[in-house]
Amino acid sequence: MSGEASAPGASPRAPRPGTQKWSGTVAKKGDRAAKEKPAPILTPVGEEEPKNPEEYQCTGLLDTDFAELCTRSGYTDFPKVVTRPRPHPTFVPSASISEKLTLDDQRLSASCSLNSLESKYVFFRPTIQVELESDEKSVKEIHIGGWRVEERILGIFSKCLPALSQLQAINLWKVGLTDETLTTFIALLPLCSSSLRKVSLEGNPLPEQSYHKLMAPESTIAHLSLRNNNIDDRGAQLLGQALSTLHSCNRTLVSLNLGFNRIGDEGAGDIADGLRLNRSLLWLSLAHNRIQDKGALKLAEVLRPFELTHTEVVERRRLLLEKGTQERSRSPSTSRHGDSKSDREKSQTGGLSSVSLVDKTDKTQVVKAAKGLGKKKEKPGEVVKKEEKSGSGQPPAQGTLKKDDFKASKGKVTIPEQKPTKGKGPKTGVREKRSTLLESEQLVAETTETVSPLLEPVEHRDGKVFMPGNKVLLHLNLLRNQITEVGLEGFLAAVQYQAQFTQANSASKGPVGLLWLSLEKNCFFPQCPAYATIQELMLPRDPISKAEPREEAALAPST
Repeated sequence: MSGEASAPGASPRAPRPGTQKWSGTVAKKGDRAAKEKPAPILTPVGEEEPKNPEEYQCTGLLDTDFAELCTRSGYTDFPKVVTRPRPHPTFVPSASISEKLTLDDQRLSASCSLNSLESKYVFFRPTIQVELESDEKSVKEIHIGGWRVEERILGIFSKCLPALSQLQAINLWKVGLTDETLTTFIALLPLCSSSLRKVSLEGNPLPEQSYHKLMAPESTIAHLSLRNNNIDDRGAQLLGQALSTLHSCNRTLVSLNLGFNRIGDEGAGDIADGLRLNRSLLWLSLAHNRIQDKGALKLAEVLRPFELTHTEVVERRRLLLEKGTQERSRSPSTSRHGDSKSDREKSQTGGLSSVSLVDKTDKTQVVKAAKGLGKKKEKPGEVVKKEEKSGSGQPPAQGTLKKDDFKASKGKVTIPEQKPTKGKGPKTGVREKRSTLLESEQLVAETTETVSPLLEPVEHRDGKVFMPGNKVLLHLNLLRNQITEVGLEGFLAAVQYQAQFTQANSASKGPVGLLWLSLEKNCFFPQCPAYATIQELMLPRDPISKAEPREEAALAPST
């Protein structure tokens, strides 16, 4: 009956539409359910990824990481990471001619090909060139040049460069840096590996000349190249202040290249002022600048004893008082030892002008403090006798204690804090005492490493205070400036002083003073007497000229 009732009102194709109606109602319910539920699910897994590149975990492979981060940041055309072409050898063996071309050779030949317009410009496309370690995996150096590095690219670098554990150098040549992007680049450097010590920013002139920010006291850069950046006297003044001032000093920078700039006499004078109290810079190039005699004389003055200014004398006295206060605070609270009291009196009266004397008194006082803290009762004379037994008047901090001294004392020299074990009391006492002395030496060494150059031994002449010149700078390049014979006289006096000082202190370890000085292509004749004398004095100091006769002597018997 139900089938018949429904038949009259239905068309010949009624069963099909009925089925469609029923399925249509289900589809409408499904649509409502779809509108209610999936809105949060269907929205955008793929759309969120480009907006959140920080979610990507870098692998340490620069080509993979950089490409992935650029893609997620929305870049469609970004520079490729390629291996830096190595310079071809001057002599190529015949056997290597038949070898297969490397990828760099193929890329170079493709760039020189005339087959298509595209292939001609492959070589000039922006790239990130890398130098790899011997394992051909770890990136050692990064070279970028000829294309503009923007803020977004630096943001990507801040994510992928910290993953490079062997990165040692970053070279940016003509990348259009600005003062803002330089600030971003400087903030990126602390994120990188501690092995990153070299930065080269050549061909990037900045309006504000804020290169000195790379030499902040907290900077870890050891080698900095700023060639061809149009640095003038104003920029040189900021760089000189970054080298050192009366209250701050850069202690990490080893080499600084300022060649091919526009530094004049005032800028050279500011850099010379920075060298007065700087004791870390070994290599300085001011080649191809505009330095004349006034600036040359300022640079030469720093290399020999120079007079302290009034503010420097005042600061030196303040440091001496502060150092004396620290010594008294480190010494025992009760002056039971007569010798330590006399040492303190000597240091207060005038011995502080000598750093070696200060270090000597520090070591004896630290050792006596270590001895006196744990002892119950001890006579003052015993400590003096023990120091006399250490040999040749040297303080115990030198570590010259002998076994015979301990045998003669029959175990009395053991440190009271350590209970001697059975049969091994003197040996453990020796070991513990030496460890205590080594710790005290290390403590003194740590404090003296950061001593200001103003505490160096000084000379008093005619009511003036003269400090020894800068003998840390080993290499000075003044090629192609505007120095005449007047400036040469200043360098001649500096070189003569350093030569005499080296002869008088020949037993000292390490090099002292300039080893290489370049004054070629300036405004004087190469045959002038002052220049010839400088050459004669510098020749035996040059380590390269010393090595050549040795090689000739080694080859002489074989020929």
